Amino acid sequence: MAARKRRSAINTTTAKPDPDKTNPETVQCFIGFFITVSMIPVASKYVLRRNLFGFDINKKGTSEGSIKVPESLGIVVGIVFLVVAILFQYFNFTADSNWLIEYNAALASICFMILLGFVDDVLDVPWRVKLVLPSIAALPLLMAYAGHTTIIIPKPLVPYVGLEIFDLGWIYKLYMGLLAVFCTNSINIHAGINGLEVGQTVVIACAILIHNVMQIGASNDPEYKQAHAFSIYLVQPLLATSLALLSYNWYPSSVFVGDTYTYFAGMTMAVVGILGHYSETLMIFFLPQILNFLLSLPQLAGIVPCPRHRLPRFNPQTGLLTGTNDGTLVNLFLRQFGQKSEKTLCILLLIFQAICCGFCFFLRWILTGWYK
Repeated sequence: MAARKRRSAINTTTAKPDPDKTNPETVQCFIGFFITVSMIPVASKYVLRRNLFGFDINKKGTSEGSIKVPESLGIVVGIVFLVVAILFQYFNFTADSNWLIEYNAALASICFMILLGFVDDVLDVPWRVKLVLPSIAALPLLMAYAGHTTIIIPKPLVPYVGLEIFDLGWIYKLYMGLLAVFCTNSINIHAGINGLEVGQTVVIACAILIHNVMQIGASNDPEYKQAHAFSIYLVQPLLATSLALLSYNWYPSSVFVGDTYTYFAGMTMAVVGILGHYSETLMIFFLPQILNFLLSLPQLAGIVPCPRHRLPRFNPQTGLLTGTNDGTLVNLFLRQFGQKSEKTLCILLLIFQAICCGFCFFLRWILTGWYK
């Protein structure tokens, strides 16, 4: 589903965004990376004092399995991200820029999601409530959205539909809300091993960044280029801060990211896909998450019994993980490829994520000019 470019009534002459001038933003991202790296150990001490910790279930029966691992360190990443993203405004928007409205609305939704994610970590919110939280967080973005609600009909379907462009009206905003719900929860449930939550975010964020750069380079439309530059302004700090967190969350993990991070990362990627008008591409980037959701659906819907932790079984003698019958992509990989160490399994899943992102670029290339 691809929306047409923004209304011509929007004045883009007052906006600063210059896709070719990225040096200040890049410097800020590097600073954000090093600040995140230095803040995580400090924040870890504070959360341990408040008894916000967990034990690594995939190391149960070993000495590492009895170590208290600080939880909810995604709050550090979220705070640094917001500071960097807010400072971006100085370099990319003027005070009367119409883009500033949606940019701040996007930041409000992300900030709201960070807050709700941290509340979930502290209060352990039930699953049925978790599904609603992203809908609440997406409200600022939905209310401020000033773009078109039309979609371009794929060329092969035009003779049958009789239209090249179709206006969905309020249904398009409903779709935006559902996209936010899916992205946040799909990152949250495709988890359970060290480095997976942050690793998949880093891979998808890299793919999003590459896609935006490619679209800016291939287009001569200033408005189209600004939409993708807008997306870059949000995905750059996400990538920088996530890389910093990954250095602590990679196997063997010294911190847990918590729902704070998974909700924050999912909402940020949903926002850039919505406002950059490439939600179709984003969904192909999310193919592993879609597959994991489909595998999880019988348990999430209550058709099949769903344990609290749908994790593989760990053998402390061999140090290997064995897949269970729970419907997750993690367990499916173990059932198909045999027992693996936690680190090897995470690498395989991230390679699969990268392959799906590469498939998306290939699909866009072969369908260019034929599909739309």
